[in-house]
Amino acid sequence: MDASVILPVEAEAFIQSLGTFSLKELGSAKWLRQHEYIEKLNMQAILSASATHDEFVKELLVSYRKIHVLVHEMILIEVWKHKVFPILYQQKDFNPKHTFQLYMVVYHEATIINLLETIMFHKDSYEAGNDCILDLVDYCHRKLTILASKASWESVASHDQPNMTEKTVSSIKDLQTMSAALEFEISLKSVSVLRYITDHTESISVINRMLCTHNMPCVLVQLIDCCPWSCSKKGNVEKYVNGRWQKIPDEDRLKITKLDAHVWLSLNNLLLKEACQRKYNFSNFNKSQLLKLRSFLTEVLIDQLPNLIELHRFLAHLTMIEPDPPKKELILEQIPEIRNHIMSKNSGKWEAIAKHQIKEIFSPSDSELKMQAQRLARTYNLDVMESLLSEKPKCASCGKEASKRCAPCQGEWYCNRECQVKHWPKHKSVCKLMAKAKETDQQDQQDQHVTS
Repeated sequence: MDASVILPVEAEAFIQSLGTFSLKELGSAKWLRQHEYIEKLNMQAILSASATHDEFVKELLVSYRKIHVLVHEMILIEVWKHKVFPILYQQKDFNPKHTFQLYMVVYHEATIINLLETIMFHKDSYEAGNDCILDLVDYCHRKLTILASKASWESVASHDQPNMTEKTVSSIKDLQTMSAALEFEISLKSVSVLRYITDHTESISVINRMLCTHNMPCVLVQLIDCCPWSCSKKGNVEKYVNGRWQKIPDEDRLKITKLDAHVWLSLNNLLLKEACQRKYNFSNFNKSQLLKLRSFLTEVLIDQLPNLIELHRFLAHLTMIEPDPPKKELILEQIPEIRNHIMSKNSGKWEAIAKHQIKEIFSPSDSELKMQAQRLARTYNLDVMESLLSEKPKCASCGKEASKRCAPCQGEWYCNRECQVKHWPKHKSVCKLMAKAKETDQQDQQDQHVTS
């Protein structure tokens, strides 16, 4: 995989410029510029990790101590989605012609958690996070708690849902649907991030937060029990793998997914590390929850994850003993600050922020929309994006595998002419805008070449 999104020197400039924003500024021109930078950094980080090339994006984020900026911006979007976005779509007089900016704000959280999933595999990324790791633990706990309520995902993670992209989202209603589906993806990414934190952490404050404040082992037991990334449909087993639901052949039904492995390895870390065992309260309730794992720890599972042999032994031992309660110690521990600061700073101002954004940010003129479309066309390098995908593109209308691309904008795929015609009323205005932006951008590049 030789394609690249940005060069190391570009990545360094992007990362040096990263900074935190206020809720009011989300969607502004300055914020959109940073979104583009983070989007490109994310794509490059995935390319580098997939091709086992020099992971210079990760190295630069660590060197310039920018992990905390990513965590802050991710939590900022989370708060905006819960507090401001609902007010926006309830405004009867707010009906934007295009939802580019809104889509970018909603999607930004997914971009950052994806980037964090890629870089947090490395211990130096965890160490560079410093105090914000506690905020990241809290964030993961919120997402995993929601994910463990499997019933809430059955209508959201619809198997027949069309492929939603920034080009098909043409109304506030579409945006709400896409936001709910994205929440499922984000929560799954949080499972991976939490696993890497449990791999690397030696901090008493982080361990205490996971075990005593959030009782993360019991949350993980609930995830194993309900397994929201697996379901039965018309007698077939389907699992959520690589961003979509896939039918699993009978011979592969007992094969674990990466998500299964992340949950089990997180539990393995939290229950077997000596520092964790000293902190965790093996109360009657916690013990009863943990012993549920024994029915899942089959020979087939242990063959796939041999690391779990020790966990199996530990649980067998736990059935026969009553562990001592953790000793009460005087500990000066850190506390997470990012979300609390955002909430306290903006408390009571949610409606004012929404009205400001409607007036100043999310109602752009035609010329501003054209400029945004040009920037979008530059950011999303279609050839590079397709090199990141291990599967064929999906039809923008029905969600099936597609082989035909929209000729004018090159941004949407369709499985046949009928789907393209059916989708045209929704895609028409965006297609013309994107096609014009690509044409203008190409003309600008030609003029620059002639001039030079």
